[in-house]
Amino acid sequence: MDIEHFDDLLRAARAQPQPQCLLLVFVQVELPEDSSEAERADFEAGQGGALVPLMCVDLAPDRIALLTGFEQLRAEADGRSAGWQMVLAGAMGGQAGRAPEDAAVGAALDRLVQRVQAGDIEGLIPFNRAGEALALRAP
Repeated sequence: MDIEHFDDLLRAARAQPQPQCLLLVFVQVELPEDSSEAERADFEAGQGGALVPLMCVDLAPDRIALLTGFEQLRAEADGRSAGWQMVLAGAMGGQAGRAPEDAAVGAALDRLVQRVQAGDIEGLIPFNRAGEALALRAP
């Protein structure tokens, strides 16, 4: 299944044989202070920048089942931090018909935030504020 919109990700998570937990990191894009003139020009043209995590959220299987779609998620996220520009999504599957345990989910979210801070977004799906999947390129 191609994931072109966040709602595609929701459908895919619901269709998995094992319960899924979605791990979300909401970020803003900033220009680092030590950026070169070329990097500044690229940033002003809408390219480049550093991803700065603002908040992270896990969506447990029961929450995934109740979420109506990206518009609802965006409204809830805006209620907590309206400055986010993008959300990076990953998934964590359960085992033997059980959802991942809370401690494992919390540890995975912590690692995910650290990865984003380090610029490592491999395996994550970035979505813009409209819920559309983005193609980001590494520096």
